[in-house]
Amino acid sequence: MTTIKASCPTCGDVELTPTQLRLVVANVTERSFYSFHCAKCTSEVRKPADEEIVALLVSGGVRAERWTIPAEALEVRAGDRISYDDVLDFALALDRVDTLTALLTPSSGA
Repeated sequence: MTTIKASCPTCGDVELTPTQLRLVVANVTERSFYSFHCAKCTSEVRKPADEEIVALLVSGGVRAERWTIPAEALEVRAGDRISYDDVLDFALALDRVDTLTALLTPSSGA
């Protein structure tokens, strides 16, 4: 069976089997990673995986999980964060729109 050597920041080098590793390959290379639970300290270790690391791990028998990151998650955001008050104001505005719509819509019983 193939043995893969990785390093834990606490314990140093550890030996793993392909089934002990999780490899996530994202459609954005900078978001790809591999992870494992260290057998010595039981910490989860997560490290970036560039194309070379992905190729090495796959050739060693690690199954790759494909992950497509939605475009919305990659958009650049500007401006202030939405607060609880903003959400409340929006909900109240929606309620006013429903009331106005009901007043303007002709009644079907006439």
